[in-house]
Amino acid sequence: MTAPRVSAAWAKWRAGVDLNEYHVRWQRMEQRGEASHGEADFIESLNPTSVLDAGCGMGRVAIELHRRGIEVEGVDLDDDLLVFARADGPHITWHSGDLATASFGRSFQVIAMPGNVMIFCRVEDRAKVVANLAEHLSEDGFLVAGFSLTGAGEALTVDEYDDACTAAGLNLVSRFASWERAPYEGGDYAVSVHRANRWTE
Repeated sequence: MTAPRVSAAWAKWRAGVDLNEYHVRWQRMEQRGEASHGEADFIESLNPTSVLDAGCGMGRVAIELHRRGIEVEGVDLDDDLLVFARADGPHITWHSGDLATASFGRSFQVIAMPGNVMIFCRVEDRAKVVANLAEHLSEDGFLVAGFSLTGAGEALTVDEYDDACTAAGLNLVSRFASWERAPYEGGDYAVSVHRANRWTE
């Protein structure tokens, strides 16, 4: 695992999971037709010409988007997870990098952070992550993030996330309680879509 800038929450999760078993579990679900692609369905509905899967992990979402014909790249700080992503999706560009500082030399129409990425970022880096990703959005681009609102001291509220987006020049477009667009009514999970201020309607 790439260690210097991971959060305590991420280190705890990694210490308690067998990566090979985790990977095989998703493969088995796919084979049984049980795997849910709610994240990919949501992202695809935005009709993106390009997507950055930020905090891509083993690449499950990015690989599904590529299968649907969407141009996609992935980035993650954890090199151990990227080993699986590169093996399963050799046709996709995978970046090893910190979301707070990584540079991609291009922009994307959608930058997505499924999989609780924001709450696995270090608390002091969260606003930096949002600002850096906002810099990589195309003019008509969307920043999409889904994360749990419960947890210990490193929990993140929607207000805190919105503040980081506002500081980065982004406005809230919509918020849901799930990737299937269940109405958000203040529950323990939120999927938020933000867009550049100049595109606010």
